[in-house]
Amino acid sequence: MSKRTRVVVLFGGRNTEHEVSCKSAASVVQHLDRSRYEVVPIRITKAGHWLVGPVTEESDGDPGTLVALTPEPAVPGSVAETLARALEAMRDADVVLPILHGPYGEDGTVQSVLELAGVPYMGSGVLASAVSMDKDFTKRVLASRGVPVAPGAVLDGADDELSAQDRERLGLPVFVKPSRGGSSVGVTRVDDWAQLPAAVALARQSDTKVLVEAAVTGREIDMGVLELPDGTLRTSPPLEIKVGEEHGWFDYEAKYEAGITEFVVPDDLDPRLTERLSAVALEVFRELGCAGLLRVDFFLPEVDGEVVPTINEVNTIPGLTSMSQVPRMWRAVGIDYPELLDIFVETARARARGPVPAVLP
Repeated sequence: MSKRTRVVVLFGGRNTEHEVSCKSAASVVQHLDRSRYEVVPIRITKAGHWLVGPVTEESDGDPGTLVALTPEPAVPGSVAETLARALEAMRDADVVLPILHGPYGEDGTVQSVLELAGVPYMGSGVLASAVSMDKDFTKRVLASRGVPVAPGAVLDGADDELSAQDRERLGLPVFVKPSRGGSSVGVTRVDDWAQLPAAVALARQSDTKVLVEAAVTGREIDMGVLELPDGTLRTSPPLEIKVGEEHGWFDYEAKYEAGITEFVVPDDLDPRLTERLSAVALEVFRELGCAGLLRVDFFLPEVDGEVVPTINEVNTIPGLTSMSQVPRMWRAVGIDYPELLDIFVETARARARGPVPAVLP
């Protein structure tokens, strides 16, 4: 029997998306084929400690089961000491799957550790991760290349306030969000300017940098970009997010509680529009310097009778439970969840071996 590929599943994280990461990681661990992979879970606690679990042979997809494999000792040692032990465990890994969401996971910090350690890993590198995590920087890069983005304003300092000119430019409603956050944590829809101070205060609990964006009216569509081991890029079918009218918008509750949101894939978009979305998604992937995978979130407003695909945000490590948007999109074209994980692993290993061929337009 040939040697199994040693895969470290890195999950948890020092942020408000810790539980979301645990759910994604539990699904990944459950669906990695044990005849091919030796799986080692490593959990980053909310306090930042790196806890190495035993090699897992079975998992029922329950996040609690996965967390139980990486228990916190009574005296875990310093963060640096636990990181050193985790790096030792990763030394012989063939690949690391960083199933991490939010700051200290998806923003280039963990990627820099893996780069310094010389460990192959899934997904985008340090710079692409950092830029893509910051919604403000993402919009600046894409807007400079002519890609439409939602109008917005940035509040950087603790005393920054939205100017009268920006209020007039953006209009109501607006969405107030942490610039470097995800899963709609700390996001508020503001329908009256009197609500703005409380919304900004909530966003600042997650990030010192706050983004105030104009609401964009139009269908909400996601598209996935997948890098194959030979460097080829593929785009998924479009997926439409339909939130129940009584709920209003795609917030944390709508994302993670059953029955509120319907995901429709493949969608009934005009084929020409689907081609445009695909082209824009590939452009976004290249402009941000991404690798491995990406989810691109669009709004489809109409301007002078024409649909203008507008970027809402991007995710370099999107939700990866078996029922999340990205697995749903690829399942629609015959790539089931275990095969998708195979592609993540093999693409990461191929990138670590050397440069991949240039992607043809």
